[in-house]
Amino acid sequence: MPRAPWVRRRHVTDSPRPAGRRWAGRLRSSGSLARRVLRVRVGRRGAGTGTALRDGDAPGGRLLVPALPDVPSVLADVAPVEPLRPATGLVTPATSGTGPLWIPLLPGERTRARRIRFALVNGCTLGSLSLGICAIMLGMRGDVRVAAACLVGCVILDGMDGGLARRFGVVSPFGAQLDSLVDMCSFGVAAPVVVYAWLHDAAAGVGATGGAATPAVAAACGLVAACAAIRLARFNVSPKDGRFFCGVPTTMAAAVLGLATLIGVRPPVGLAVGAIALLALAMVSSFPYAKLARIARLPVWVWLVPVAGALLDYRLTFAGLVALYLASGPLVWLSRRQRA
Repeated sequence: MPRAPWVRRRHVTDSPRPAGRRWAGRLRSSGSLARRVLRVRVGRRGAGTGTALRDGDAPGGRLLVPALPDVPSVLADVAPVEPLRPATGLVTPATSGTGPLWIPLLPGERTRARRIRFALVNGCTLGSLSLGICAIMLGMRGDVRVAAACLVGCVILDGMDGGLARRFGVVSPFGAQLDSLVDMCSFGVAAPVVVYAWLHDAAAGVGATGGAATPAVAAACGLVAACAAIRLARFNVSPKDGRFFCGVPTTMAAAVLGLATLIGVRPPVGLAVGAIALLALAMVSSFPYAKLARIARLPVWVWLVPVAGALLDYRLTFAGLVALYLASGPLVWLSRRQRA
């Protein structure tokens, strides 16, 4: 009797045949893991043996799965799945009770003297924050000179807290993060607000030009805030160099802006906007700028020139020193590149 066409097309007959027919062949003993699991689970095993019943062994002559060699159950090798727990809305730690959930703010020995020194250092940092808030409020009221003086005070306190922390031996990661947040408020927010109030008054005093210059002043001050945030974030994650800064530090930029406002430098509005934008971009640049401690060790005769210039015209001398410092970064970078 000829075989059905579909029998010849299939190499493995894993589907039941019509009643009265026998299997055309045995199932493949090899195959994927899922196929083996399905064949073991579907086939009826004999009592006490690992052999499936054939069609002649079953009562009534019904066709069953053919006999297969004993296959170890793969389900036994699978780790039991933990049942899902109902959501409670609370996140619990994976390893509870393995350690403290907080770390001390002051590492090392926690004596009363070290705590007092630690509080004094952080008090300087918070004092800088308070002066920055005062500078913002005074700048919004129009007291630009007093606001600039508060900004200069922020710079002084920011330099004091780092030096005192190293001198007292209370340097900590908490202090570094707190100082970074305070710097963003004092130098990244207060300084642009004070400069905007200063330049806005200067732009409003030139008549029709003031309305056109105000958006440019706002854009330059916004650029200072954005570059200060980038500069502080990069400083926190970058390796430190004992001689140079990578870009102009935010403290230096705020000191320049505060002193320029305090001494009453009155450049044209367009020139002032360009200078502020250049200072902001210098903060996020990769040029090496010398630290103040390195500049202070210059020979005494070097300082005679700016002192003499300050006696003649302190505003012009201040602008020249700022321009020289901004130009020192690219010059040092070119010198290092030529040596390499």
